[in-house]
Amino acid sequence: MVIKFNNELHSVLSATHRTPGNLRAFVQVKMRNLRNAATFEHRYASTDNVDRVSLDEQKMEYLYAERDDYFFMNTETYEQIHLTSELLGDATSYLIGGMMVAVTFYENNPISVDLPPSVELTVVETEPGMKGASVSNVGKPAKMETGLIVTVPPFIGEGEKIRVSTTDGTYQARA
Repeated sequence: MVIKFNNELHSVLSATHRTPGNLRAFVQVKMRNLRNAATFEHRYASTDNVDRVSLDEQKMEYLYAERDDYFFMNTETYEQIHLTSELLGDATSYLIGGMMVAVTFYENNPISVDLPPSVELTVVETEPGMKGASVSNVGKPAKMETGLIVTVPPFIGEGEKIRVSTTDGTYQARA
């Protein structure tokens, strides 16, 4: 659920109703600010009103980047929008042309982008691969086509496609 708190949008992570002894009941809410990703807790009295927000989600295709602007297209209406790198945050390291993402809108303004759980990226720069080094769990840094640095196994070489987790940026497997 997304609510409006102090004129900013927050995602509710958990809510617990409490009635301590002979005191009045309250609801303890843990929420995350959608603008700056700060997580905090707030206590609501049982009589407080909460402004629930309705969001619209659209599937869009990532097209290209130009300086700090990233361009997306709605594949049904062919309408294009651009989002700044400030709004996208770390998601810019995983965007490749033609990728489908879910863009969340509030009052026709984009507020966030949901990436797939993993993406396939091409290794553009790394140390030469070693034959027979598949047993070792020691990794080496590799630069992806988006500029992301990922720790990969020693047998991965330049030009190979690998699957990378978008939640923590770790190597998962060869693609």
